[in-house]
Formats: sequence, structure tokens, C-alpha cells
Amino acid sequence: MNLSRRDLFKTSAALGLGVVFPNLCSVAFAREPELKFPTKPIDRLALTTWPFRAYMEAPGNSSRDRSKPGMDIIGFAKMAIERFNIHNINPLSAHFPSAEPRYIETLRKEMARAGSHFVDLGLGAGRFYDPDPAVRKASVESSKKWIDIAVALGSPSVRQHLGGTRGVKPSVDRAAQSLGELADYGAGKNVVVNLENDSLVNEDPFLIVKIIERAGNPYLHALPDIGNTMLKGDPAYNYRGLEAMFKHVFNMAHVKDEVISGNGTVYRIDLAKAFGIAKASGYRGYFSMEWETKAGDPFEGTQRLVKETLHFLS
Repeated sequence: MNLSRRDLFKTSAALGLGVVFPNLCSVAFAREPELKFPTKPIDRLALTTWPFRAYMEAPGNSSRDRSKPGMDIIGFAKMAIERFNIHNINPLSAHFPSAEPRYIETLRKEMARAGSHFVDLGLGAGRFYDPDPAVRKASVESSKKWIDIAVALGSPSVRQHLGGTRGVKPSVDRAAQSLGELADYGAGKNVVVNLENDSLVNEDPFLIVKIIERAGNPYLHALPDIGNTMLKGDPAYNYRGLEAMFKHVFNMAHVKDEVISGNGTVYRIDLAKAFGIAKASGYRGYFSMEWETKAGDPFEGTQRLVKETLHFLS
């Protein structure tokens, strides 16, 4: 490989930065993620297992309701095609019956035969801003295993929950360092790490944006959920948060048309406004249907979300 004087200077500068700031060295060499997105509205839809958690057969699924029929990941993928004409899924890691290589390889083949695709994997919570470096390191190493699984299954990304430690306030610096390390690993595999605005405390959209911007890693992105932050009870805050999140989005966003608080308060989502924000940002990725299960049957609710989403994407 021949390097120009300019390339040599850039390389030397990057290595110099790596001496002073070790976490920046690999980031300097991380390429931008690449993914060819579909253009047909129906092909941009995905389905997550979360609203169907009562049906998912998996040892780690504490929400399984034995009064309902069960299904595994491939059964879920086939159901998504048959019931909703959705060929993309983003299941939770807790809903996998196994993470063993033999099962993952079998699942990959079955998904190909079914005509379905993984477009994101939803990982559990880590402890990425814990004061103890060993705790943070363990969270990173645990999630690396799921990045390897994402590679095996052809998923372009994983959704990482920030998690937290009781009594410890979120630290942008510690989270950015830990998640930057995880994103470095993803960069080597061409797998993006997405952060979702979920918990109102430690996954506030503006906190997530600060972490992403502090990490400065092209493989660390935002996953905007258009309804979660509405639980704060402040619609203006929700939509400002979405605008901030969509500036850092890559391949995945979650769709809800309402959310329900713990005390039963219903908050409706202005879908025209939310999809307008996504369009204004130039977002071209997937929209995953995530029906609010407190609102009723997930099959009927998902059908409604599909209809609403296709309306705004058409």
C-alpha cells in the first residue's frame, strides 16, 4: 500500500492522539457504516418481539404467559410475514431460546428459507457508567458476544440499553468511553450500536445525544422511539428529543401511536409530527412496530400501526 505525504501525516497524527487518548485511536480509523436501505414503504417496516413477549418461548423470558400459544424466533418471523407482510424483525436477546453457535447457524438458515431478515437485535441493560471500571468492562465484553451473533445472523445493528447502578447518576464521560469501546468492536464487524430513548431517567434523549457526541464514534448511533419520552408528560419535550435523536440515527426507529403510564394516563403520539421530524432529518432506515401492550391485543394493535406507518411513508 502506498501512502501519500498527506496520508502519512494523518496516520502519524492519529497515532499521536492514540498515545495521549488511547480510546480515540481506533475511532480515528473506524469507517462509516454502510447499509443499502429499501425504498418501498412496506420493505422499511420491521417488527420487534417486545409487544409479543407473552408468546415468546425462551428461558430468559420472564413475561411468557402459558395461557397463550408459544412461538420461537423463527415462528415469530413467519408470523410477521403471514399476519403483517413484514419481512424484517428486531427481536430481543432475552427472547432467543439459545445463543449457542449451533442454534444461531440453524436460525440463520431457517430465516433465509422463510424470506425474513434481522435488522436489529435488542440487547439487555449493561452498567456502562458504573464507577467501577471492572463492572463497565464486563458490560462491554458481554455485549460483544451479541455483536458476534449479529454478524452470524446478518443483523446490521444491535440496540444497547444503558442500564444503570442504583444510587449512581448517569455519567456522560464514563458511558461514552465504555460504549465507544463497544462501538469500536462493532466497527470491526460492520455492526452499529444503537442507543434508544427508553428509561426517562438514564435514557433521556438528550443524555443519549451527549453520550454519542462525546464518544464521536461513527458506529454509535441513536435509535429514536417516537413515543417513550412522551411518558414524561411533556409533548414539546418529546418532539424536541426526537429532533435531537434523529440527527444521530442510522438504521432503526420505533413506532408507537400511544403510550400509557403506570397510573393509566394515555398519551397520544402526533404521528404526522413524528414522521415529519424523521423525514426532515433525511432518515431512510427501518421503522419497527412496537405496539403499547397496555392498550390491548398486540396483533390488532400492530395491524393498526402498520396501516398508520404506511400512510405516512407513502
